Amino acid sequence: MSKPISEQVDIALIGAGIMSTTLGTFLKELEPSLNIAIFEKLNDCAQESSHPWNNAGTGHAANCEMNYTPPNPDGTVDINKALEVNTEFDLSRQLWSYLVTKGKISEPRDFIHPCPHMSFVWGEDNVKFLQQRYRQMSAHHCYKNMEYSDDPKQINEWAPLIMEGRDPAEAIAVTRVITGADVDYGALTHLLMAQLERQQGFAVHYKQEVIDIKQTADGRWNIEVKNLLTHEKTITSAKFVFVGAGGRAIELLQKSGIPEGKGYGGFPVSGIWLRCDNEDIANRHHAKVYGKADKGSPPMSVPHLDTRIIGGKRSLLFGPYAGFSSKFLKHGSYLDLFESVKLNNIEPMLAVAKDNWPLAEYLVGQVLQTSTHQFAMLQQFYPEAQREDWKEVVAGQRVQIIKPDHDKKGVLEFGTELITSADKSFTVLMGASPGASTAAFISLNILKTCFDDQLKSDGWETRLKEIIPTYGIDLKQDAKACSDIRAATAKVLKLDN
Repeated sequence: MSKPISEQVDIALIGAGIMSTTLGTFLKELEPSLNIAIFEKLNDCAQESSHPWNNAGTGHAANCEMNYTPPNPDGTVDINKALEVNTEFDLSRQLWSYLVTKGKISEPRDFIHPCPHMSFVWGEDNVKFLQQRYRQMSAHHCYKNMEYSDDPKQINEWAPLIMEGRDPAEAIAVTRVITGADVDYGALTHLLMAQLERQQGFAVHYKQEVIDIKQTADGRWNIEVKNLLTHEKTITSAKFVFVGAGGRAIELLQKSGIPEGKGYGGFPVSGIWLRCDNEDIANRHHAKVYGKADKGSPPMSVPHLDTRIIGGKRSLLFGPYAGFSSKFLKHGSYLDLFESVKLNNIEPMLAVAKDNWPLAEYLVGQVLQTSTHQFAMLQQFYPEAQREDWKEVVAGQRVQIIKPDHDKKGVLEFGTELITSADKSFTVLMGASPGASTAAFISLNILKTCFDDQLKSDGWETRLKEIIPTYGIDLKQDAKACSDIRAATAKVLKLDN
């Protein structure tokens, strides 16, 4: 039986995915007396972008994703973004290790498994790029364990499926980071939610749609909620609101009326996977193998052949094939995009449309691709793939940020961004990749931005260092701290080190 909706809460979290459950976990660890409520439109947590079949589960550590290491004009590679994402994932590992150590998550294998991360290229120019990428990355302490090979025999040992049936004269190369992971963010979200529900002062309300949100004269937020079963409407008052509702974030940002949200819009990108549940095949591939993205494609469309372990069963996932849908959520409405267009964001949205024709052409091309074309792309990774072993599955929706820009009027952003009210009482997470993998990093940013006083004067910072031992340390600079914390979290989470 669900708890009655409280009329007054300290914290309201909208959306029951990995973001809200991670932030809720941090807040309850730092201040157990906080009264926190989560509102979710669907009938369970992790049903949209956090669902295991809706995301790649890479544990994005920028080991294999070549879109994080763009080439420079002089032939070198820019590894700065990769280093940022790489060390952000360390924060997630620290949070999860803390919860396992405290007994709040009993078995790490319920959501995370060791899985090597590999980058794979073919063609002379791409091989040269990967060699340069390897030289620069392996010279940095964050990537000291990266391996490189252009030897077909060695690559066959690491990932036999990508070698069988391949032309032996083809120029190919791979890098491998054996310390990678496969993460089931759906299972993790359920584990985080379960430990939150065991605590006093916490409630999650399913089948409850937030239909309006307004700030009152005293600075609190009135959240109007509709019960989708009874159609009854109630109002909950909260001191602080976080919107982690994926594709619905733009709509709720607009309803809040905060000036900081003016001009923001969203551009949806859909995706399709090919999935193989044949265990004889899946058991012969133990890696996440990422290729290079097509020119003009969004980052979440980088093709990859992934080992996935979901519910204890091993499968392979290939894709995603990008596409266009006007929905902002998988369970959304085809009117979502059109209803998001307002007077204050129409100029940025038109500017982005004008400046991003290559992306539009790419997405249209992907939509028009036949299943034969799609399967041919898989065979570039796995030459001997057979059509009958693979089925098509629809991925989750991703909504890219369209933000106002003084010079260009509007720009399309492919990352994630927090938009926070001036009084720090309301914050919205927009965007997609790397998303779930950096949920702890995003939560820490919210704490630093919106709860600075409590961190400094209420003892939160001391408690935070128990959860995140490297809090305040730059792991990109401190090689020893980086090595030590990776060894410690690998031991707790049962990962390779």
